[in-house]
Amino acid sequence: MLAPCPARNENARAEPNGSSGGVRPGRAGGRDLAIARVRTRREGRPHARAGACLLLGLLALASSPTRADEPGLPGADGVLVDPPLPAAVRDDRRLSELWRAPSSGALPDVAPLWDHRDPELQRRLDAIVEELGLLRPARQRRLAIAFVDLSNPARPRVAETNGDVMMYAASLPKIAVLLAVFDRAAAGQLEIDAETRELMRNMIRRSSNQATTELMHRVGKPNIAYTLLAPRYRLYDPARGGGLWVGKDYARSGLWKRDPLHNLSHGATAMQVARFYYMLEKGALVSERSSRRMKEILSVTTNPRKFAAGLAVANPTARFYRKSGTWRAYHSDSGIVQRDGRGYIAVGLTEDRAGKDWLALIVQRLDALVFPSDG
Repeated sequence: MLAPCPARNENARAEPNGSSGGVRPGRAGGRDLAIARVRTRREGRPHARAGACLLLGLLALASSPTRADEPGLPGADGVLVDPPLPAAVRDDRRLSELWRAPSSGALPDVAPLWDHRDPELQRRLDAIVEELGLLRPARQRRLAIAFVDLSNPARPRVAETNGDVMMYAASLPKIAVLLAVFDRAAAGQLEIDAETRELMRNMIRRSSNQATTELMHRVGKPNIAYTLLAPRYRLYDPARGGGLWVGKDYARSGLWKRDPLHNLSHGATAMQVARFYYMLEKGALVSERSSRRMKEILSVTTNPRKFAAGLAVANPTARFYRKSGTWRAYHSDSGIVQRDGRGYIAVGLTEDRAGKDWLALIVQRLDALVFPSDG
């Protein structure tokens, strides 16, 4: 089978300091969001890129892996098979050990969202994507969505579009740094004092790149990766195509390691982000107390765009625990939405200059699945 042409990786270019998901003031959107139709931008594809894709495809024919060798796919016995150990992992013994850790069986998965996929909810999500005119970017893997209906938290209902496709996510993966801070503190390796608490608030609520980079240095970038790959969380899982990853300062320099599977410095998959919020809601991130403290930090946002703009129209009184990100054409948003004893998790990752508008429209439609209009 011909290998698909890889998505453009903006992360291979220089990342300006302060441009990776920083919050900028703006309007909260408007009522026109509820009725606006999405128009995807047309991008010219250089002939050189097409030729490179063809060459990659021809090379893939000569060494095409079996289905069991592909990340996120089961082998003959139904067990997920991890991809081979990448060169970027081999020079770190702890990272290598965690990479080889089994994707299941070592510890019970407290957020097995893949086991809760609901056919009816999936049908409705597919209809939303089609009705909003987003089939093309979805097929091009420029749109990823994860949706978890928490009406019955013990029995979540899950639907996704490209849920295991890893994309550049700008500032959204700062939630991984938040988790690593609490994880290191629980291990006695870091003290959460008043200064650290303020840094975490600035990182999440104002998306401060400076605060994030300072916290990354205090935690240690390798420790962030160890936390994400740990069997307890497995928020980055080689057998699922990756997940949350933060391998570089939010600055011009400061690279430790890019994501070994996709060469991204700040990346995510929609399903793994959804798992983060599901574990947060269950009190399973570090401890119940730590989960409550993280959720409180996530309860305030200063960015009125994307999901926040859509919820301002669809569900203005809901509580929104959230982290988003923007860098150039990459727009992402994520969070838990709750009101009147009900709630849901929504995650959206996009690669398009209109992505922030897509996300505002998508969350309005998702919200109506849990909070249908009385009218």
